[in-house]
Amino acid sequence: MEKQQAYYSLWTRFGVSAYDENRVPEEAELPYITYQVLLGDLDEPIYPVATLWKRDTSWTWLDAKLSEISRYITEMSPIPLDEGYMNVTKGTPFAERTSDPNDKTIIGYRLNLGIEFLTQY
Repeated sequence: MEKQQAYYSLWTRFGVSAYDENRVPEEAELPYITYQVLLGDLDEPIYPVATLWKRDTSWTWLDAKLSEISRYITEMSPIPLDEGYMNVTKGTPFAERTSDPNDKTIIGYRLNLGIEFLTQY
């Protein structure tokens, strides 16, 4: 699996659509995850940000989904790649609340990650 495929597969496993933050389709329906596409060389760490978005007045659903994502990242094994592995860790802080500046009913969590692409050797 290529690095971009592995990173995309990380976000699509949580039951919501996931999009490159610069390529969200006009017809996309909330909730969804947007993510930065940062690709480092093997053995070079990167620190991308992803955001979990939902139109809501309550944080209940977002809190539950954040817990699910947090558990998965904490327990996951490195993801195999064609040339090695992708190891994902939670950044500090892991999550912070955010909202759409143009529509305060769209709220979310910005997630900070650490990712290393490790060689097999």
